[in-house]
Amino acid sequence: MLLIAALAAATALWAQKQQVELRFDANGAFKIVQFTDIHYVVDKEESQKSIRMMNDVLDREHPNLVVFTGDIITCRPQQQGWDEVLAVPERWGIPYAVVLGNHDDEHDLTRRQIMDYITAKPFCLSRRGPDFLKGEGNFVLEVKDAGHRTAALVYCMDSNAYAEVDGQKGYDSFGPDQVRWYQENNAHYTRQNGGKPYPALAFFHIPLQEYTLLNDTSKNYVKPRKVYGRRTEKECPGILNTGMFAAMVTGGDVMGTFVGHDHNNEYIGYLNGICLGYGRFSGSKNTYTDIGYGARVIVMKQGQRRFDTWIRTSDGQEEQRISYPDAF
Repeated sequence: MLLIAALAAATALWAQKQQVELRFDANGAFKIVQFTDIHYVVDKEESQKSIRMMNDVLDREHPNLVVFTGDIITCRPQQQGWDEVLAVPERWGIPYAVVLGNHDDEHDLTRRQIMDYITAKPFCLSRRGPDFLKGEGNFVLEVKDAGHRTAALVYCMDSNAYAEVDGQKGYDSFGPDQVRWYQENNAHYTRQNGGKPYPALAFFHIPLQEYTLLNDTSKNYVKPRKVYGRRTEKECPGILNTGMFAAMVTGGDVMGTFVGHDHNNEYIGYLNGICLGYGRFSGSKNTYTDIGYGARVIVMKQGQRRFDTWIRTSDGQEEQRISYPDAF
């Protein structure tokens, strides 16, 4: 009987997820709210401030999708922490995706155990991704038009945690296999669309090394562009540059990448046709921050290589609204 009940529950969950279709609305907009670096600790008042902020943002913005970009739960018991944080979009009936940060697996669950746990939740669209790939949680979400045809893509990728190269310790990078996986997906979807890349966004935790070029024009061999938002700490990218940004530029689909990791950065810039952006740190005073907390909002436009984005602060204010590509 227990086995039959478990199979019935699994079947019901699968059926429910099949009914979740990400779709542009009647006005041709698809809105994403990004929460990042919540550093949630069960039974801590600062964490409850983050919960209240997330509820307020969702109440104001009514997004089509929520994306959590890593360093979400930094305590034991982790399952309770995930339950409490993910209950927020679930309560609003909003589908969500999660990519992991460097701190998420430092407690009582491995990266695979975390992904196995959260992907069983009814509103979670994350997937572990192919077993042969580096990382846990490499997947693509399709955004449909009114005719249920693919119209845009959202890449979600595991930027991994830590690495050591030639005795130097640092943050990890995308593996070459992950770069190939992106290229294969890009080629597949471009063929599907008659040779024209779909508009796409990408979400992960650790910034690419190319982020450091935006504010150091001595290393930037293209025309400098305006950078919007605050940069109050040095970027902390992966220790190796394995070519993900070059693959995205060549692929021609990704309009912007959105990360977390550096709590005091919330800027967005432009390099070689792609916006490189940070979310707004979402973790109240659970860990270091000098810029307050809140969320980033991104609105894609159906049939166009365009998006609007802004910051929604914990006190409900809207800051730094820009439009891609016009702002650059």
